[in-house]
Amino acid sequence: MTESSLLASFSDYLEAQRLVDRMSDDGFPVESVRIVGEGVRTVEQVTGRMTRGRAAAMGAASGAWFGVLVGLLFGLFTAGAAWLWLLLISLVIGAFWGAVFGFVAHWSTRGQRDFSSVMTLQAQRYEVHVDKERAAQAARYVL
Repeated sequence: MTESSLLASFSDYLEAQRLVDRMSDDGFPVESVRIVGEGVRTVEQVTGRMTRGRAAAMGAASGAWFGVLVGLLFGLFTAGAAWLWLLLISLVIGAFWGAVFGFVAHWSTRGQRDFSSVMTLQAQRYEVHVDKERAAQAARYVL
């Protein structure tokens, strides 16, 4: 990794992205540019209450997808219209077992985590760095 120079600092990732996009549109060799997040922290957004019924429903949905995948794989070796039945049966079996496992997994926590959430990373600021050799050329993009 080559030595880099700070070109600009932003409080919002989109602003840093816009600068790099503008540089790219103008033909600047963006392979020498990095966007560095400083002061990174995790943010967990709670999306709702998790009940045993909701856990079973979410398990059924993911199990159904897995069942469809298995059904499609087995369907490759099935002739005629039987592949549709195979797909449907594997979907139902996958949904059933997914619901069972989702219910049991939530039940086994005994209420220690009765909510669903999405975890993201956020930074306090975003710095755009460029390789030292291109720093003078890149400086013209900063207002």
